[in-house]
Amino acid sequence: MASKPTPAYDASLADHGFEAKELKGLTYPLGDHAPTYGEIYPLAPDLGWTRMPVPGNLAHINIWLLDDGDGYAIADTGLFMPGTIDQWKALFGDALADRKLTRIFVTHFHPDHVGCAGWLANKFKVPIWMNRTEWLMARMLTSDIKEHPPEEVLERRVFAGWDEERVEKMRSGGWGNFARAVSRLPTGHVRMDDGQMIRVGNRDWTVMTGGGHTPEHVSLVDFTNGMVIAGDQILPRITSNVSTMDSEPEADPLGEWLAGLAKFRAALPADMLVLPAHGEPFTGVHVRLDRLAAGHHERLDALEAALREKEMRGVDTFGLLFDREIDDSVYGLATGEAMAHLRHLQLTGRVNCEVRDGAGWYFAV
Repeated sequence: MASKPTPAYDASLADHGFEAKELKGLTYPLGDHAPTYGEIYPLAPDLGWTRMPVPGNLAHINIWLLDDGDGYAIADTGLFMPGTIDQWKALFGDALADRKLTRIFVTHFHPDHVGCAGWLANKFKVPIWMNRTEWLMARMLTSDIKEHPPEEVLERRVFAGWDEERVEKMRSGGWGNFARAVSRLPTGHVRMDDGQMIRVGNRDWTVMTGGGHTPEHVSLVDFTNGMVIAGDQILPRITSNVSTMDSEPEADPLGEWLAGLAKFRAALPADMLVLPAHGEPFTGVHVRLDRLAAGHHERLDALEAALREKEMRGVDTFGLLFDREIDDSVYGLATGEAMAHLRHLQLTGRVNCEVRDGAGWYFAV
């Protein structure tokens, strides 16, 4: 079947040749259309959209290309893996052959966002712009490679309820998987701080940070033109993972995440076009932020009610928190998210915890 040709850009995003779609209070101006790997779709004369492959259920990450005067900047970079590198090389040999890369914006330290940043920066001799905390996290994790995980990390998995077999499997699996998906970063970066305004071409982008998913995730907001490059802060169909991290085991990432949702809800106009890291561009940001917050509060209430009936470890809460079977591929992420919910309930005085044989048993009274 022949594919539908890509229509020309229309400034209103209302007469672009695609049928808009409404779903669960959100509007997708381009319907289900998305660029293929190696294709750049012009959302605006100075703003392009492409995608890079990601293994697993995510399947892709969105990359945004911004006109930057005498060249172009990019926001996020994809995993450092052969498939992504091949797509970048194809773009450099075709659609981007007559333009130069000026700088690289990275929303946060996760590998699908920062993975190719070092390779691109070293190849084109351009700076990486990141929040300082996110930069330091990436630098730390790319250098933290060991034959075995630290014992305190394994103890935290026991605390969450992992059985001996799963702990031993982690012990023998090495430590430093992050570095395998992230290219060597330069020794320096350009810092992005909350509230900072950055001029890129003819647009002014305001930096907004939010915690919980990562410590200081950056979104870039163009208030004048009503757009936000949201990274993983605001996704249309999935909820960003919010987990306790081994670098901050006593923190309250879910509390930070909920505070971040409220911060963005208060700052962003309701009609803003959201450019997410995964999924398609959409409007209805207030609806989505409200739903994200409500979903977490509903799970917290259900978890507290269940803990009044019986005590649980982190792994015992999976059935309450997730609408899917938790297999080995997501067991670690699910553990981190479960512990974030339990930790938030504990820090807000809604549950207590008792440690027995290294495991944390939570209960509400």
